[in-house]
Amino acid sequence: MTPDCTLAMTQRVHDHLQRHLFPGDGKEAAAVLVCTWVPGKRQRLLVRHVIPVPYAACSRRDEESITWPSDYIEHGIALAERRQLTLILIHSHPDGTPQFSAVDDRSDKEIIPCIFAAHGTLHGTAVMLPNGFIFGRFYSSEMKSKRIDLVNVVGTDLLYFWGNDQSRTVKRPMAFTSEMTAELGHLAACVIGVSGTGSIVAEQACRLGFGRVILIEFDVVKGKNLNRILNTVKMDAAAKLPKMTVFAERANQYRTEPYVVPINADVLSRKAVLAAAEADVLFCCVDKLRARSVADRMVQAFLLPLFDIGVGISTRKTPEEEIVIDEVTGRIDYVQPSGSSLMDRGVYSPATLAAEALLETDPKAHAAQVRRGYIADVPEQAPVVITLNMRAASTCVMEFIARAYPFRHESNNCYARTRFMLAEAIEEFTEQDEFPPHTSPLVALGDEEPLIGLPVLSDEKDGV
Repeated sequence: MTPDCTLAMTQRVHDHLQRHLFPGDGKEAAAVLVCTWVPGKRQRLLVRHVIPVPYAACSRRDEESITWPSDYIEHGIALAERRQLTLILIHSHPDGTPQFSAVDDRSDKEIIPCIFAAHGTLHGTAVMLPNGFIFGRFYSSEMKSKRIDLVNVVGTDLLYFWGNDQSRTVKRPMAFTSEMTAELGHLAACVIGVSGTGSIVAEQACRLGFGRVILIEFDVVKGKNLNRILNTVKMDAAAKLPKMTVFAERANQYRTEPYVVPINADVLSRKAVLAAAEADVLFCCVDKLRARSVADRMVQAFLLPLFDIGVGISTRKTPEEEIVIDEVTGRIDYVQPSGSSLMDRGVYSPATLAAEALLETDPKAHAAQVRRGYIADVPEQAPVVITLNMRAASTCVMEFIARAYPFRHESNNCYARTRFMLAEAIEEFTEQDEFPPHTSPLVALGDEEPLIGLPVLSDEKDGV
C-alpha cells in the first residue's frame, strides 16, 4: 500500500538543509519550507522554497531548543498564500533524539494555529537528525496531527525516510533482498509506453513487487507486435485490444488484489499526466520525442526520478551495395529534478520536437517513418528485437535498483547515462557532471495550472 502522506525534495535541497541545520556548533537551527502539492488524489507535498533562519536572528539556540522571530514564518506565508501552499517548520536535533520532544509539542501548539490564522488548511513541522534522516507531522486546521509517512529525497541516490521507522537510520535495505521487495510494496511505478521495451520494464516492476504499477499507453495490440510485447496473444491482436488493458489484466493475476492501473491515454494529455503524478518513479519507454519531453517536465514539476530508455539498429552499405547491420545500441538515461534534463543531454531539442510534430501532419512522410521501424532503412514490420529490448529494459530497471539500493563500487554519479553497442561489444558510461544542467522554472511546480507548464493540458476537459 502506498503511503498516504509524503514529502519530497531534491538532493540539492536536502544537502542545503543539512548544511544549515548542522553548522557544527552542536546547537539547534531552523528553516521554513514552502511546499506545493502534486495534482490528483495523493497527498504528496514538494519542497518549493527553503527559508533558512539566520543563526544570529535567534534569541536562543542551544543543544535542545531554539527560539526564532516570526519574520521568517511571515516570509513563508507571503510566498505561500497566493496558491494556499503548505508551510513546514523544520529544525535540527543535534543530539540525535529520534522523536519530537515535549518542547517541540508545546511550540507547535503555539505557532501552528497562528499560521492557520493567516492561510491554509494543512501545515506541519519536521526534524532533521545529524545523519540526514527527516521525520515530521502534518496538522489540520483543527490541530489534529498526522504523521508524515514518507520523506523522499530524489538525487544521485534515491532516499526513503519512513515515518514508522523508529530507528531513524539512513541505512537502505540491501539490493535483491526481501527487505527491498517489502519497501517496493509501498511505492508506485509509472511506465510510459507499454510496447516493445515498456512491456518488459512493466513486467519487471510487477515481479519486483511495486505496490502499484501505472501503465500509460494509447495504442492497440497488432499482429506485428506479438513477437516482442509480453503477455500478448493472437486473440488480443485480432480484437485490437488496448496494449495496457491486455497487460494489466494478465499482470493483475499475479497477486490476490489488483495493483496494475491501466491508463488509456496519450502521455501528452491531462489524464496521463495526472496518473503519472501518483507515482514515485517514472520509466519512459517510448519512441516519440514529444512524449519524452513531457516525461522530462514531470521530473521537474513533480520531483520524480526518471529512467528513460531507447534502442536502435543502424545499418550501412557494403562496397557491394548490400545493406548490413552497422550497430545495435541501447541508451538508458537517469534524470533527476536538480540535474540535467533529457533536453540538456541532447536527446531532443526544440527543433527536433517541431520536426516530429510536422512529420505527424504529413501522412506520407509519417508512413515512411513507421515502415522504417526499429532497423534503419529496412522496412521490417515485425523485427525480431525482443533480445535487444530485454537487454535494454533490464539495464533500465537495474539502474533504478542501483539508485534506490546502492550496490556499485563507484558513486552512482558516474552513471547518468549508460550506452551499450553490441556489434563493437562496448558499454560506456557518462557522469552527471558531463551534462551541464539549465535552471528550470518548473522545479516543484506541483499542481499549478497549466500542468507542467503546458497550456494544452489545461484546455482538455476529458480525463480531469
